[in-house]
Amino acid sequence: MKIENIKFKSSDFHSHLKSRMLQRGVTKEEVEITIKDGWKADDAKTSTEGKVFVFPYNREWEGKYFAEKEVTVYYKFIKGKILLLTVKSRYGENFLKGGGGSANRI
Repeated sequence: MKIENIKFKSSDFHSHLKSRMLQRGVTKEEVEITIKDGWKADDAKTSTEGKVFVFPYNREWEGKYFAEKEVTVYYKFIKGKILLLTVKSRYGENFLKGGGGSANRI
């Protein structure tokens, strides 16, 4: 499966995932970009894959201003299809980009 061409439908986002996305301020578009352009999340569990991407944010989240948002998406491949598991986000600035070291630790 070519990840770089992936487009998700609403049905690809199960109710738990949708709840986490809303709770953590992550959009469908950010999930797609993270999977296509992100780097490997080194904290993914065995048989699970993860990708991390840092987005410019430059606005408030929960009453505090943040320059960047780091999004991590965890997923599996099952029978040639991608199954989205969950997402994490953290807000801040000067996140390491491109992986390596503790860049992916949430």
